[in-house]
Amino acid sequence: MRPIDEASPEHEAFGAQPGGSGGYGKASGPRAGFWRRFAAWLIDVIILSIVNVILVAALNGAGRPVGALVSLAYFTLFVGGARGQSPGMSALGIRVVSFDGSGSIGYGRAAIRWIGGIVSAIPIGLGYFWMLWDSEKQCWHDKFASDVVVPVSAYPTSSA
Repeated sequence: MRPIDEASPEHEAFGAQPGGSGGYGKASGPRAGFWRRFAAWLIDVIILSIVNVILVAALNGAGRPVGALVSLAYFTLFVGGARGQSPGMSALGIRVVSFDGSGSIGYGRAAIRWIGGIVSAIPIGLGYFWMLWDSEKQCWHDKFASDVVVPVSAYPTSSA
C-alpha cells in the first residue's frame, strides 16, 4: 500500500491528521453504527451460506472446509481491496479503512481481520458487541487488524 502524501486530497478524504503513527493521524471521521454493520454482515452471510450449501451438496464431507476457505477468500479479497468493502458493506454504504487514516488495510490485515472475527465470536459474540462501548467503535477483529468501519460518504474512494 502506498503512503498518502499529507498535502494530497486523498489524505484529507481519509480524515488523517499529521503527527500520528507513520506520519498519519487516526481516521478521525464518523464510524459505522452497530445495526448498519450487522445488516452488512447478514447480507454477506446469506451470500456465503448459498455458496456453502452448494459446496456441501457437491463435495459432501469436503464441502465445509472448502466453504471456510471460500469465506476467508471472500472477505480477504473484498475487504483488503482498494474499496475496502464486501458486497454487504457496499449495499449498506460502509467500508473498512486503516485506523491510521491511510486507506485500505490490504490483504494481509484483511485475513487477520477474518481470523479475528472467529475469535470475536467465541465468547458468546462479545467481540462483536465490544463496539457498543468502545470509544473508537471497534470490535475485537477491528483492533486485531488496526482498522475502523466507516461510512463511505465520509471516507470516499476513487473507485467508489
